[in-house]
Amino acid sequence: MENTRPIIIVKKKGGHGGHHGGAWKVAYADFVTAMMALFIVLWLLNSSKQIQVAVGGYFKDPTGTSKQVGSNLSGSGENFTLTRDNMPKLKEQLQTTIREMNDFEKLKSHIEMTVTAEGLRIELSESAAGTFFNTGSDQLNGDGRELLIMLAKELGQLPNKISIEGHTDASPYAAMANYGNWELSADRANAARRLMQSNGVRDDQVIQVRGFADQRLRKPESPLDPSNRRISLIVQYVVKNNAEEDAKSSPGEAEPSKENAAPHEAPPRKTDATH
Repeated sequence: MENTRPIIIVKKKGGHGGHHGGAWKVAYADFVTAMMALFIVLWLLNSSKQIQVAVGGYFKDPTGTSKQVGSNLSGSGENFTLTRDNMPKLKEQLQTTIREMNDFEKLKSHIEMTVTAEGLRIELSESAAGTFFNTGSDQLNGDGRELLIMLAKELGQLPNKISIEGHTDASPYAAMANYGNWELSADRANAARRLMQSNGVRDDQVIQVRGFADQRLRKPESPLDPSNRRISLIVQYVVKNNAEEDAKSSPGEAEPSKENAAPHEAPPRKTDATH
């Protein structure tokens, strides 16, 4: 009997290298992309408020054309120009920011925001004990400084112009006093302007500082009410075509009104009162 060896046939199967050899590259690319996204998020969380707003504005409007109004400012402000359509959005944003104040629960009844024909009106009203200003003075207290600085940082990012008004109640000063409601209302408005311009509001952003004394009472039926003493900030709408607006104005309308006159000619007061 012949010795015969079994015939062994070895079949070599092709490895997976040819078909899946580049799969690890795709996975690695996905990993690097995810890490890059993580680092960008961490950077944004530690960046300034202005940068966060600018990046958010880009993703909301990459082309930058949805809210163009002819502003010559650069940066995030262009994406947040306030018109009549989006002014309520600013109101909501400011209300959210103000809620972060330390004494918000105590102050919330003294802060009122209203969208008007002129713009967004922010009114900070006083109490009998003084809410934002020291009693009878133009010196801001701690709560007043904190709130105005917070508002200045938010409003300073906008191209919109701002007017600041000061108001008092109808309590008269002494007849021989050299200081009265006109002076106090104007001085408090100016104190608010100085603080806000030192904390974010641009020098060319405030276009009016007005003192009205007791001529525009918040509660006319109660002229001595402490809430008549207040500071009003008006964030004005952007006028797209100033030339057309000027052409429509009559010569009489161009004359300065009594409201904008220098607020230092109050009639003599008869009695002493605390403001």
